[in-house]
Amino acid sequence: MFEDLLTHAPALIVAIPLLGAFLTPLVGKINDKLRNIFAIIIVALNSFIILLLSYNILAHESVKLAPDLVKNGVQTYIFGAQSANYPVARIIFEVDGLNAYMIILGAILPLAAIIYSWSFMKDETGQDKYYTLMLLLTAGMLGMMMTGDLFNFFVFLEITSIASAALIAYRTNNKFSVQAAFKYIVISTIGALFFLFAIAILYGQYNALNMAVLANSIQYGLLEKIAFVLFVVALAMKAGIAPMHMWLPGAYGRAPASVTLIVMGTTLGSFYGLLRIGFTVYGEHLISGTNLSIALGWMLVGLAILTIFVGVLMALRQNDFKKMIGFAAVAEIGYMLLAFGAALASVYQDTAGAVAFSPEGVTALRGGMFHILNDALDIGLLFLVAGAIYYVSKESSLNKLGGLARNLKYTTIFFVIGMVAVSGLPPLNGFASKLMIYQSTYAINPILAIVAILASILLLAVFVKVFYAAFLGPKLPKFDKVKEVPISMLIGMLILACIIIFIGLFPNLVVENVVQPAVDALQAVLDNTNNYIAAVLGGA
Repeated sequence: MFEDLLTHAPALIVAIPLLGAFLTPLVGKINDKLRNIFAIIIVALNSFIILLLSYNILAHESVKLAPDLVKNGVQTYIFGAQSANYPVARIIFEVDGLNAYMIILGAILPLAAIIYSWSFMKDETGQDKYYTLMLLLTAGMLGMMMTGDLFNFFVFLEITSIASAALIAYRTNNKFSVQAAFKYIVISTIGALFFLFAIAILYGQYNALNMAVLANSIQYGLLEKIAFVLFVVALAMKAGIAPMHMWLPGAYGRAPASVTLIVMGTTLGSFYGLLRIGFTVYGEHLISGTNLSIALGWMLVGLAILTIFVGVLMALRQNDFKKMIGFAAVAEIGYMLLAFGAALASVYQDTAGAVAFSPEGVTALRGGMFHILNDALDIGLLFLVAGAIYYVSKESSLNKLGGLARNLKYTTIFFVIGMVAVSGLPPLNGFASKLMIYQSTYAINPILAIVAILASILLLAVFVKVFYAAFLGPKLPKFDKVKEVPISMLIGMLILACIIIFIGLFPNLVVENVVQPAVDALQAVLDNTNNYIAAVLGGA
């Protein structure tokens, strides 16, 4: 039974939320509560299939559920029958350690968001449209993370952009929400045009769009370099890397908290796109030339430092709770970029002439990859807490909050967990990934580690300020009758908090079994028998 399910799992993971999105308005005509239950069932079923597929990819050969489906660590799914021009003209989903790692986020974030939405959105109008767009956004995010085709990545990118913009502007009576959505869609459209132009360049050169096919045949001439720059700019815009971050705090801050959770997933999906195109499609040319790799690595390090400081310093200036977390999210993206930039800067050529990442570079890769998961969980939990505070107080300005810990005991605990985790303090998950980044960057250049640690201290100061302003201090009279948020919202926060605590207590377990296969997929570019390319071109 598991083998049949896993055979079609890549297609089902996108098809189930897509089908759910179209059925949701029909179910909503019957009963609102039934619609909410239906949406939860859809994301829960999808999460179950995602976890099965990820386990089958990431598990050791002896304990896989369906080992025959995974060839060279990669499972492929071809839409339509195989033909003589496979895989050039076929739509293919390809799942290796990197994809499997990313879609785990696609299991966790929508599940927490939809459960949280039950009570959080109960007084809002247009909920049929809301749940339809949430499921559509989930389908687009997962499609981005699994497709092996550049044009289909663009299609899924556009699906997420349209659905995200509509959800950011969901509260149309709030002009700031509409402004944030407009800014988001403008940036998304510009990025999409750059991405589409880059695709056209490569298609004109190689008559192919499949990433593995391109990786196997791509040269590094002028047109390919232009296409690469366009890819990087487009995805850096969507990933919120400074100085192209201007949309992110506003969009995160003005969207409903449950929406922000999934929009974060699409942002990290764009960051994944940078890794996949950079390492898999262009990797052999970018990394085999050590001087080019080192130069690119230090350029990324510079962007990372800029992103971290823009995020942290702007967060210090905010009084709006959600915008403050939005700028903190920008800073956390900088930490990921710092790790991957440091890894590229560490590439060297050994005595046999082979190109490899230094041991510090490998640690940086692990830390950066680990931090993708931790960032989504930590920042996501803080956004849900901010949503809970807005739910009970209808306020997001710290100047108008105070003393909420007396009435919101569980929400306060969740905030402390998120605060400690995102600041990189032990014993929670953010400490584990940031420590790996500190260690690796210190070995490459001590100044980088000092800057990263200083930024984390400033980030802690930001959230201590929030903790005092919102939860401690004198309670305002208007909050005397405030009660704890409903159970569905607590469950949404609890899902993320439990995973944060588990990863913090058992980081080695997560790194060895989940993070390392993703890192191996990135390092495969230095292997003459690149498993990703071999599996696809072999028709696995």
